[in-house]
Amino acid sequence: MEAAARLGVSQPYLAMLERGQRRLTPKLALRAAKRYNLAPTAVPRSRRELPARLDAATLARDVAGLGYPGFAYLRSRSWTPKNPGEVLLTALAQDDLEPRLVEALPWLVLRYSTLEWSWVVREAKMRDLQNRLGFVVGLARQLAVRVGDERKARALVNLEAHLDRSRLAREDTLCRASLPEPERRWLAEHRSEAARHWNLLTDWTADALRHAA
Repeated sequence: MEAAARLGVSQPYLAMLERGQRRLTPKLALRAAKRYNLAPTAVPRSRRELPARLDAATLARDVAGLGYPGFAYLRSRSWTPKNPGEVLLTALAQDDLEPRLVEALPWLVLRYSTLEWSWVVREAKMRDLQNRLGFVVGLARQLAVRVGDERKARALVNLEAHLDRSRLAREDTLCRASLPEPERRWLAEHRSEAARHWNLLTDWTADALRHAA
């Protein structure tokens, strides 16, 4: 009875859920995630289209809610849990993303390395984001090596290889569409080998990332 009350459903309905006679709705799954403090990866994905644009403050709160140490001061008890895969894709889809948010993305990949990557990769490809995702996964892999997590490092190597098979030839930025032309030319000459491989104009490297765990 206690579980049914916490979820706001009747005991017979809960029994049908447990027997597989009723499907767990996204709304009820989210409620369960909040009531029982389930891992964010258990939070159901939204049925809404991922936003093409989202203000930096909202994204920062979402990343903070997922546990990013750099945004610890932004954590709120009233935050509605979000699926980390959705947060990652939404961030990567932004034309311009604040550097503090870009820095958080490799941490997000490493922290939630058990994401449903088949869905994340599929959604990234639909939006031509595979190069951005591949580069960020590479940074996360280097973080895994830094902290000595060989298991995650191997998994991320495999994910990189999978993304590399659909790597786009066109040049892009890591969420900096407003990059001035002189800086674009400079980055084209001085970017890392990883950035060059993924056809991205960016100066981000794993050494510049302050949070690995």
